Amino acid sequence: MTNSVNEAHESDCILVIGSNTTENHPIIGQRIKRAVRTAGTKLIVADPRAIELSDYAHLWLRQKPGTDLALINGLLHVIVAEELYDAKFIEERTEGFEDVKKAVVPYTPERVEEITGVPAEVITKAARLFARGSRSAIYYAMGITQHVLGTHNVMGLANLAMACGHIGKPGTGVNPLRGQNNVQGACDMGGLPNVYPGYQPVTSEEARRKFEAAWGVKLSPTPGLTVVEMMNAVHDGRIKGIYLIGENPVLTDPDAKHVEEALRHLECFVVQDIFLTETAKYADVVLPAAGFGEKEGTFTNTERRVQKLNRAVLPPGQARQDWQIVQDLANRMGYPMSYFSPADIMEEVAKVTPSYGGITYHRLGDMGLQWPCPTTEHHGTRILHTQAFTRGKGKFHALEFQPAAETPDEEFSVILTSGRLHYHYHATISRRSKGLEEICPEPFVEINPADAGRLGIVDGQMVKLISRHGEVQVKAEVTPRVAPGVVFLSFHFAEARVNELIGANLDPIAKIPEYKAGAVKVSKA
Repeated sequence: MTNSVNEAHESDCILVIGSNTTENHPIIGQRIKRAVRTAGTKLIVADPRAIELSDYAHLWLRQKPGTDLALINGLLHVIVAEELYDAKFIEERTEGFEDVKKAVVPYTPERVEEITGVPAEVITKAARLFARGSRSAIYYAMGITQHVLGTHNVMGLANLAMACGHIGKPGTGVNPLRGQNNVQGACDMGGLPNVYPGYQPVTSEEARRKFEAAWGVKLSPTPGLTVVEMMNAVHDGRIKGIYLIGENPVLTDPDAKHVEEALRHLECFVVQDIFLTETAKYADVVLPAAGFGEKEGTFTNTERRVQKLNRAVLPPGQARQDWQIVQDLANRMGYPMSYFSPADIMEEVAKVTPSYGGITYHRLGDMGLQWPCPTTEHHGTRILHTQAFTRGKGKFHALEFQPAAETPDEEFSVILTSGRLHYHYHATISRRSKGLEEICPEPFVEINPADAGRLGIVDGQMVKLISRHGEVQVKAEVTPRVAPGVVFLSFHFAEARVNELIGANLDPIAKIPEYKAGAVKVSKA
């Protein structure tokens, strides 16, 4: 997030797009609801499903799945045509706006209505409401990123914020709501194929030399593979072994059968996890790890806040903390590591990661620190880009909408979208909770009453979903939460894996699969 979680009440207007915030990020969702109720904040929700925040919204933009960029460009068209943009901010702090002005000319509200299904007058009202606020914020999640245009969707939101000058002030910003509690921290520490810790590119000779000196090894200048590319590389014979830590790709990656076949072909497959997951069952070796309450370290949350994690109980049996397992493996394989505690690791992090340079264990206390925190005298950073962007001037990108990789046709006539439910996250852990399983024990597919009536499907009936990649059988929940022509299936349940229905259509830049827009045929089971 460019801003902080507690700033919702400082916003005149909030745009929530591609985020079922109250279910997936309930604390932030509560802040947004409170801002609407008590601070007079105007709320715009853009989501294909009727989510809880839709009930609080002043405007609900119900776009078809996979049409987000057309909608964003439509908002920008109105802002440009009516000269609602912040000319001073654009002139002083950005570059490339003229290209965007030209690019959005064709995206009239009327044309965007044809693409997205959102009425033209609602698009115009939303653009005016967002642009005219003195402090407007954007919140988004994987409903924006999990598309073949995911990277362009995010760039489009940055265009929207910069055009209106809604960056670098309280109550503004472009605020991605990250996934599990330490997704931000994992990425910060180089858990991506193209960067070292602190988002320092592996292609940078300066960064590479620094980490070679710190770690005492020669490092490749070539970016690695994403998880989907890894599975393809196994099939191609380029990868023979995988060491998997805390991930369950059989349940979460696209084209589940393709993943399972890849895992069967590995010469060596090691899984480090706290449970024997669907994926771990394919492993040659399973290393038992400690759960979050059984280890120490830090989590970095979605607002860049580094927080200390204190162990509550000892790990059971042979389970150990992840860093201890990795260290012992490294030592046995000839690479010496000699950390005595997570504090030692944090000390190294501070030395090689400028944004964490001033963060030490003893400084974290109860509230933690928000990076960038470059020195031990620095108090952390609540808001990014207050004076300048990381690259100097913010860069606008002229973007063109393209349809989803798989769109409905005569055979596969219904749009499939997927996501989470309130009671589960990835479900690898939550489905082992007796209480949560009692509340939400089985999968269901949401189908609009009009579609259900046309197909002769009643609530609670088993139905079959067939895509170009596979099929599942699941109970129907007939509900107006989804629009006609759209069905929604969560990805929590191994007995109805949505990833069997979704192909490996990737964003060409970020290599993220298009989980949010597919095409299926629906029938009685």
